Amino acid sequence: MADLDTTASASGAAPSGPSLRERTRAAMRAEVSDVAFRLFAERGFENTTVEQIAAAAGLSRTTFFRYFGTKEELVLGRVVEFGRQVADALAARPAEEQPWDALRRAFDVIAEPQTGEPGPPMDMIRLLSDACALMTRNWEKTQGWQSMLAPEISRRLGGPYPAIDMRANALAAAAISCLDAATDAWTAGGGTASMADLVDQAMGILQEPGDVPE
Repeated sequence: MADLDTTASASGAAPSGPSLRERTRAAMRAEVSDVAFRLFAERGFENTTVEQIAAAAGLSRTTFFRYFGTKEELVLGRVVEFGRQVADALAARPAEEQPWDALRRAFDVIAEPQTGEPGPPMDMIRLLSDACALMTRNWEKTQGWQSMLAPEISRRLGGPYPAIDMRANALAAAAISCLDAATDAWTAGGGTASMADLVDQAMGILQEPGDVPE
């Protein structure tokens, strides 16, 4: 069989997608993250050390720090990942759907796992509630969701993105604040309420922003 890399190089074709090294690194980060979250669930965030995570993952402490700068980065990386999932869900909503409705339905990737067994997003909410040291940095990361959501909202409004679109930024920020309020209520109630219902209530407090100024 011909060497594919050599053939591609000889033909002048540029390789597509991430390199093998990048894929290997991403796979290792995902594996270590899964191990860490299992330990967090068993022992709590504060009671789990980097050394314990590294040992459970079959790594040295030094190798752990090649993939993650801190223990907190494990958690906050997933916060960003969930933001991307919400953004993808928003982009997949029907084109005729009002922006506020589309944002609400995009949050289903977080809210809907409340039915039946809680999924990873619900585990994340519990973890962030228990790990006070993460809260400020989590807020900063969550606000990063605004930059992921605003372009799609602007597109639906016929806005000028990538130029600043105050309407899109305001809607995205308001929706994220509603999600934050719902998750705070969910946590305060011991995680027994329906997260989906709480998000409905929080977003329903604001009027449907259908008549957004041009």
